Amino acid sequence: MKKIIFTVLYIHFFGFFSAQISDTLSIGRKEAESIFIANNLDLISQKLEISQAEARVVQAKFWPNPKLSISEVNLWRTYDIEQQPALIGNWGKNTQISAEIEQVIQTAGKRRKNIELQKIEVDGEKYELQEVLRELKKLLRNTITEMIYNQEQQKLYHNQISSIEKLTKSYQNQLNLGNISKSEYIRLKAQEIEFKKKLISLHQDIEEQQAELKALLIIPSSSYIVISDPLEMPAQQISELELSKWMNIAKENRSDILLTKNKEKYAQKNLELQNALKTPDIALSLGYDRGGNIMKDFIGLGVSFDLTVFDRNKGNIQEAKLEITKSGYETRKNILKSENEIVSVFQNYIRTQQISHEIDDLYETTLDGLLTSHEKNFRLRNISMLEYMDFLDTYISNKMIILDTKKELNQYYENLQYVVGQDL
Repeated sequence: MKKIIFTVLYIHFFGFFSAQISDTLSIGRKEAESIFIANNLDLISQKLEISQAEARVVQAKFWPNPKLSISEVNLWRTYDIEQQPALIGNWGKNTQISAEIEQVIQTAGKRRKNIELQKIEVDGEKYELQEVLRELKKLLRNTITEMIYNQEQQKLYHNQISSIEKLTKSYQNQLNLGNISKSEYIRLKAQEIEFKKKLISLHQDIEEQQAELKALLIIPSSSYIVISDPLEMPAQQISELELSKWMNIAKENRSDILLTKNKEKYAQKNLELQNALKTPDIALSLGYDRGGNIMKDFIGLGVSFDLTVFDRNKGNIQEAKLEITKSGYETRKNILKSENEIVSVFQNYIRTQQISHEIDDLYETTLDGLLTSHEKNFRLRNISMLEYMDFLDTYISNKMIILDTKKELNQYYENLQYVVGQDL
């Protein structure tokens, strides 16, 4: 009895708490996706990474800055030298100064190769965005399906609670009049409480989905989201004939495969750059020397470059070659993974679809009509409580089979779009 009282109090408290949420937001699937695309912070962050990669391309286009060096300036007066013309005003007659400007010239097309490498990085960030979008879309759509599924269960149990509460009240009156046994009343009351406990469990599941959905759509915590779409079977018809087509689509469109292909491309371009780096850059210089030479004002040209005696970049070249092989294996692995995933999800979808073909609107309507008939006959005492309870269990069980089938079909269909890499 203590458990029953606690459960009833908890139900009333939960109802009061829910009533405090004033901002109810009713949205459909398509509207939710539009909000998600516009507001999701993970997508916005990933788009900024694309902009950062594009900025690195701009940076790679610049030539190295020229280098200016000024040296050999004596800040004290030196008497033991030949006097020279002043530089500024009367200053500079006894001053030595040397200046040099140097410009590095990149050889072997290093600058161009680096620009191409950075452009491949931009493509990689775009594929990363597609991958984030693919993952989050799947999460969003499956969360919405779970919410609709639980909303449908709520309706089912609300209707049953409303009906059984009337029966319980009627039986309580009959019990007070001594027309029925207490065990019959307790059996009916226990069923009512069981339904209410199930409703509490559904509320808890929906709260978790609310938190997930609000985070995806960037909606304030004070809002309560209601999905306006019903839980329906997917409209798209699919067949085994499309398997090979989906596998080809996955090879060309799945972002994880495109990412590894892009890594291959990056590795090949990096090998070109590493080969170019073994060729030393040339530094051209123009120097001026005042008072430090047999010439009063000396101007000279210079050139410098590294002598590749010890370091010819062999280690980095070898690493770049191995990276090409490694990224090729990763691409092959992802292609095989996509093919296996497509076949697995397709088989699950077909098996569930076979069950769905046994269910039609007439079947569900007939089920609802039979429940109404059993409730009426039970009130009129034409059937026993055992018969009514047995049918009620059968009704709830069949309703759940219908809802489970719809939910699973939607989830498998969404998983199929996920593994193919595009909307079907």
